[in-house]
Amino acid sequence: MKISFIGGGNMATALIAGLAGKVAQPADIHVVDPNADALERLRTQYGVTTSPDIGATVAASDVIVLAVKPQQMRDVTAHLRTELQSQPANKPLLLSIAAGIRGADLSRWLGGYGAIVRTMPNTPALIGQGITGMVAMAGTSAPQKDAADTIMRAVGQTVWLDEESLIDPVTAVSGSGPAYVFYFLEAMQQAAAEMGLSAEQGKALALATFTGAAQLAAQSDEPVDVLRQRVTSKGGTTHAAITSMEAAGVKQAIVDAMKAAAARGRELGEEMGKDA
Repeated sequence: MKISFIGGGNMATALIAGLAGKVAQPADIHVVDPNADALERLRTQYGVTTSPDIGATVAASDVIVLAVKPQQMRDVTAHLRTELQSQPANKPLLLSIAAGIRGADLSRWLGGYGAIVRTMPNTPALIGQGITGMVAMAGTSAPQKDAADTIMRAVGQTVWLDEESLIDPVTAVSGSGPAYVFYFLEAMQQAAAEMGLSAEQGKALALATFTGAAQLAAQSDEPVDVLRQRVTSKGGTTHAAITSMEAAGVKQAIVDAMKAAAARGRELGEEMGKDA
């Protein structure tokens, strides 16, 4: 599989690390980025080919990964459209990992191109522990969908969606989700410090507890509410904590926050997809 990356940032680097020598030979991975230092690092570390500009190598690929910032996507697709039109016999899959850019807008900017898979990965992909929501546009073939799944599985799990509108809830739950976890960890560490534990002790206790609880939930066949109830003896310390959180409306606040994130995702899609 010949894979080209437009953009050589953190997420692209994570994918290249998972793909090079496993899913594709390093020489079959091409990276385009205007940053010469980034290209040199990727060449040296992974043996990929590189270029500062979108060219014929990109258009001749089997898969083109669009890994640029959403604000750069319109300019990138203008250059890419020219290259794709220069090689009409080849119809590569376009795999977008850019937040907020809708498939219909990508297709329109590329002159009606149909072989597009839109994805929403999250930052644990940087350590191979990510999860990616994915949706295929109508012009994507079954082999291309399989290729997209293989690429994103290089950095974690995948979840396929039947409708593109569900990308916004995925963004709210898992795309933005790591920030919620970090936020809760901040609170746990602050509480530890305010109760007399050192910063190092608070960090160690919070991280190990969160990691262990997540692994326990992942390996258990029981729902998380059952697992929670088993730790929450009536009248005990955990019950006191959960009762306090319920009184403060913590659970509903989290639910509302995720709905706000999903709504903002829809707004961003509409804003970035507007005609200039």
